[in-house]
Amino acid sequence: MTMLKSFRKKIGLIGFGNMGQAIAEKINVNYRVLVFDKDQAKIKDLIGINRAVDLSQLLKSSQAVILAIKPQDFDSVLAQIRDNLRGKLVISIAAGMTTEFMQKILGEVKVVRVMPNLAVRIAASTTAICKGAFASQGDLKFTAKLFACLGKVFVLPEWQMDAVTAISGSGPAYIFYDMEINHRDPVKITKELQEEYTRKLCESARAVGFDPKLAQELARSTAGSSIRLAAQRIQTPAQLRKLVTSPGGTTEAALQVISAGGSWPQAALAAKKRAQDLTKK
Repeated sequence: MTMLKSFRKKIGLIGFGNMGQAIAEKINVNYRVLVFDKDQAKIKDLIGINRAVDLSQLLKSSQAVILAIKPQDFDSVLAQIRDNLRGKLVISIAAGMTTEFMQKILGEVKVVRVMPNLAVRIAASTTAICKGAFASQGDLKFTAKLFACLGKVFVLPEWQMDAVTAISGSGPAYIFYDMEINHRDPVKITKELQEEYTRKLCESARAVGFDPKLAQELARSTAGSSIRLAAQRIQTPAQLRKLVTSPGGTTEAALQVISAGGSWPQAALAAKKRAQDLTKK
């Protein structure tokens, strides 16, 4: 087995909440995944996915490490792992944590920042990725291939991550909220309504700074996957909207604008501003 093949097959994942679980289950098809969560009850009954007893075991057994942890746990986990990352790639899905911030704690470590969205649950995520100063183009390509298991991947410069948060990150909630307040059946969304959602998201993406082509691509991917997720009927649009809406977060800021009668572009600008306010640099 070549070093490249070995690298691609050994992925450690720290954090087994909703997003971490969805990622682990999807990439486990093509990669050897080892997971750890500080709440051992979350991983004790795993079937088909290996679990680590502690962070030390996970780091020793992994060439790439995905951080799927809550923002309040971020500093603590970085401090615990920083001395055991030689040669490893660190992939973070934590909202608002810049590569610069991570490098201040970790040092000259290869870091790629990733922002998937809720549609990761059905392997239809609209995912944005960017690399830190010490990661190579090869690291970026590897991460793009890894997250392609979970949907569509967009490689962006880091300065656009706050803007994409307002579209692919918070955007699904704009759609779920519309379904919720207008009592729309997700299974019966017409082609015309899907195009309307796409158009409004595209206008929103342009409002936060994306060029017309990329705005259209982000909007179409986000709208289509959000509708497909809602159509699963595993959860109601209201429940899905709540999953995307963290207290004090970007989506809450956007929905406050929409519920007060504002447009989606205005909501996206509010979400972008909130993302900028929350970002750690």
